[in-house]
Amino acid sequence: MIILGLSGALGHDPSAALLIDGEIVAAAEEERFVREKHARNRMPREAARYCLEEAALAAAEIDAVAFPYAPISIGSNARWHYAKRHWYAPDRALDAIFNGNRRFRRNRARVTALGEELGIDWSRTTFEPVEHHLAHASSAYHLSGFEGRTAVLGVDGKGEYATTFFGVGEGGAIRRIREFYDPDSLSGVYGALTEYLGFQMLDGEYKLMGMAPYGDPQRFDFAPLLGCRDGDVRVDTRLVNTVGLRRYRDGDRGRYFGPGLVRRLGPPRRGDAADEPYIHHAAAMQRAYEDACLALIDRYLGDVLSDTRRLAFAGGGALNVKLNQRILARDDVDELFVQPAAGDAGTALGAATFVASRAGDVLRPMTHVHLGPGFSSRECREALEDLADVSVQELDDVPGRTAELLAAGHPVAWFQGRMEFGPRALGARSILGCPSIPGIAARINAEIKYRERWRPFCPSLTDAVAADILGTSHPAPFMTTAFDVTEPWRSRIPEVVHIDGTARAQVVTRDTNPRYYALLERLGELTGAPVVLNTSLNRRGEPIACSPADALDIFVGSDLGFLVMEDLLVTKKGVTGA
Repeated sequence: MIILGLSGALGHDPSAALLIDGEIVAAAEEERFVREKHARNRMPREAARYCLEEAALAAAEIDAVAFPYAPISIGSNARWHYAKRHWYAPDRALDAIFNGNRRFRRNRARVTALGEELGIDWSRTTFEPVEHHLAHASSAYHLSGFEGRTAVLGVDGKGEYATTFFGVGEGGAIRRIREFYDPDSLSGVYGALTEYLGFQMLDGEYKLMGMAPYGDPQRFDFAPLLGCRDGDVRVDTRLVNTVGLRRYRDGDRGRYFGPGLVRRLGPPRRGDAADEPYIHHAAAMQRAYEDACLALIDRYLGDVLSDTRRLAFAGGGALNVKLNQRILARDDVDELFVQPAAGDAGTALGAATFVASRAGDVLRPMTHVHLGPGFSSRECREALEDLADVSVQELDDVPGRTAELLAAGHPVAWFQGRMEFGPRALGARSILGCPSIPGIAARINAEIKYRERWRPFCPSLTDAVAADILGTSHPAPFMTTAFDVTEPWRSRIPEVVHIDGTARAQVVTRDTNPRYYALLERLGELTGAPVVLNTSLNRRGEPIACSPADALDIFVGSDLGFLVMEDLLVTKKGVTGA
């Protein structure tokens, strides 16, 4: 069965994914093509076109279009819960009751129009709506490779109405155990504090997570904001997850928190510094979020985990690597699979896998994320034709020459193979550094990424040394979990160890990315550590590079001196130490 998954119903992170007989052929976010981070209020037009081109398919050949947004019955608890909890905004409450599927109807019309533009034949192609949280759940469960009964967790801002999902997967089917509904959203509260701390909601949550280790979580108690008690979630909507007149006004813009929060905590943070009291706010929010999620896992998934010891996790909240570290440390969890595209971009894939599983297709485990466009050395050279003030050299030994540059203390842009799907750079569109070189992280933050100086970086390392460095042999291919770096290694790779002694690590295997693995091995021969500092190939506020032109724009517009594009080494003229 040929299934095209399309996302974008919630106004951010539109994407497309293509499955053929259960195999993921292509997947990509729209932002990478239109060069607008999160591609807000767009449909995945270019991403869908890419998927079809990659598979050499005509749009008329698609059997089904899967969309991660579905109608919710008036008899569902979801709409009535929303109406009851939004009593103070009667326009929203009444709308949920009497016109609760208007957004679905609007989105269906948008998908239909996009399909016609792409050339889809709606007389033979079916439109398959999938509830948002079932799409998240499917993206984790059906691609985990787990056999047998599996606990399934989804933590997200919200979909149609649901915010948090607890279920069990067995025999290819997903059964709900419990859901919570808007405005009672753990991720929503986390997002509200993200806004309060001066970051953009639905974009800067990872910055809150990165700031948290600098603070003391005991200084504030944010558990009451979440309202997680006795297996229930009841957010304090006077302070967070606010709508309408309850919102704090910042100029002409309403925020997702209320004036009461500002009265309690002080003015919202501004600027780039990680300073007091805001570092303590971040720490307290992170701790409260972790504790609430773990308590709810105990309540609703404890029995399943005691039996199966495996958990599949997705939703934007699943990108919180510190939470995932605590989940993996549980006595009842031996195996944890976190969907690498856990946010809303991943719902295009999840909707497609849900429909494929229901149709009887056998879904293969997700072992890599290299599902986007790739470019040959010839195409890279063509992109260089009009670029002055650089020299270009064709390399016989790409991993070896790159390792030499890294060991000499140079940051290197690394553009190789097919682009990653999801928010992490995993060895295809990366900026690399040697983690034993003092100051390399600060240099990349200040001179290349142009981002906050306190932001941490992550390591990629070979599977041969993973257990020695991370203290575990649990698979970690996607940078979705933090680990405590073992004491002997903290001083050897200090530039990728956060202030709390942890690292969000990617463990690389030879079969999933042979050239990147070879680079790590060669760097290990030169430095004694087959570990590289790995961050995404972009500048602050930009999407990760997709094409050679994107990579060159970042290269020219920063203090990068070296760019390795497939078999080509591009060097800025005047750069010394090469």
